[in-house]
Amino acid sequence: MPADRFDPHDYRREETYAQTRAPVDHANTLIPEAYRSAAFFEVERQRVFSTGWVAVAHVTDLPGPGAVRTVTVAGQSIILTRDRAGGLRAFHNVCRHRASRLVTEQTCQLKRFRCPYHSWAYALDGTLLGAPLFEGSGIPDDQRAIFDTSRLPAFDKADYGLLPAHVATWANVIFVSLEQEPLPLRTWLGDLPQRLAGYRLDETTIVAERSYDIAANWKLIAENFMEYYHLPWVHPELVKVSRVEDHYRFQGPGLYTGMSTSPISRDTESGWTVLTGAPGLDGDDAVSGRFIWVLPNLALSVLPNHVFTVIATPVGHDRTIERTTIGLPAHTAGDPAVAPALDMLATFWDHVNCEDVEIVERVQEGIATEAYVGGRMCFKFEEPLHRFQNMLIDRMVGIDRIPDGDGDDPMFVPAPAPAQRAAHPSGS
Repeated sequence: MPADRFDPHDYRREETYAQTRAPVDHANTLIPEAYRSAAFFEVERQRVFSTGWVAVAHVTDLPGPGAVRTVTVAGQSIILTRDRAGGLRAFHNVCRHRASRLVTEQTCQLKRFRCPYHSWAYALDGTLLGAPLFEGSGIPDDQRAIFDTSRLPAFDKADYGLLPAHVATWANVIFVSLEQEPLPLRTWLGDLPQRLAGYRLDETTIVAERSYDIAANWKLIAENFMEYYHLPWVHPELVKVSRVEDHYRFQGPGLYTGMSTSPISRDTESGWTVLTGAPGLDGDDAVSGRFIWVLPNLALSVLPNHVFTVIATPVGHDRTIERTTIGLPAHTAGDPAVAPALDMLATFWDHVNCEDVEIVERVQEGIATEAYVGGRMCFKFEEPLHRFQNMLIDRMVGIDRIPDGDGDDPMFVPAPAPAQRAAHPSGS
């Protein structure tokens, strides 16, 4: 790995990013250390993933009381669960006594959380039940007095519940914030919930999912998703469905980048045309694809009849775990007749995603080249990438800002045809 040109404190300073702060017509990409430096990655964990809202799972991963899923946010293990009333909860995965990890499984069903070290137990709402004398502790009756902590001075169980994290949902996605007082999720998302309201994303049902272990920085995955310069060369099949010339910006105020393909093309080989659209879709929504990246790690490819979702979880500066899902409107998800089309759709998205994985891994290899100091962003349809990088810089330097909208202009504007030479130029 190339040596850093910067001190870790430089990654918190505005002047480090001067080349990317310029208008897109004059800007360079982020410094290469943003992708190849372990020191940058650690600052990024603190400044980006430990603040704001991070996508971690789907609402349907936790179907009822006692359902548990562990996720990772900024390197921290977090427990997601539903309490007895069905309310969604998030807790740091650590016992309040001596810091043992409480849950080691990725998914499980529990009635309570019990520490394996000293048997402290917690309810699904995080309250401390016992420390350690309580029903089911396994301590023989003739020894229970030895373990009695009821007279422990200045000890109130109410003060020792599980450490909570903020949790909220949108579009069938669960978000977690490690901040003590985060912005409301709706403020973070800006106008995106209104823009996508017609698709009724909260009502979709996940019908397929896959995971990918990618040897690349998470930002390379994000930036690849949000620019269409590479489309004809990397995705010859996708370009049949989502033509470069039909792309428009889809960006209002909010911490997201957005693109729209309108109209979305009718490619029968992908299988998606067989599926019926979400109920009530009309206007542009009924004929368009919306491609959204929510800072920091959520991608949504929203089509009239399905949504392809990516949650990218950074593991290191050069490794990312990606979970992808396909969600269908409820009326379609339960129809066995759509199974062949769904198989085609899953194969299509896997093929497209594998093409992306291959290219971003090659970029990760190339960005280790010490001579490379950043590339020029000079194309109109790289503006969403420029927006993303500047949102990231804001977080790195400690600026709390919701970017304005950028309009819905075409992303690709062909150069005008050369002026026709007159048949008989003057003076001939």
